[in-house]
Amino acid sequence: MTVTLYGIKSCDTMKKARDWLAARGIIYDFHDYKASGIDEAHLKVWAAKVGWTVLLNKAGTTFRALTDADKADIDEAKAIRLMIANPSMIKRPVLDRDGDITVGFKPDVYAKTFG
Repeated sequence: MTVTLYGIKSCDTMKKARDWLAARGIIYDFHDYKASGIDEAHLKVWAAKVGWTVLLNKAGTTFRALTDADKADIDEAKAIRLMIANPSMIKRPVLDRDGDITVGFKPDVYAKTFG
């Protein structure tokens, strides 16, 4: 089983997810998309699996700081461009377990994911 956790190192929700995985001895790779970036291919795959509206964090300060023009008429292509340019706009964490994608951290969802 391959597990990769995507997010931002300093995020509180990321810490909860990482602590949850560590407490259960689940080994994972961590990808900090703020430090290392994220490519269009990953975002397209994730969007196809969970929907771009699930991935795009409209509640965060980065999104709220966008111009009205950038916030207007968002579709998948525009959302992906925004998330590549501003990885903080990607909801976190994104958990990839053998291609099964989970966005956000909820202990009950993680428990079901890992059986």
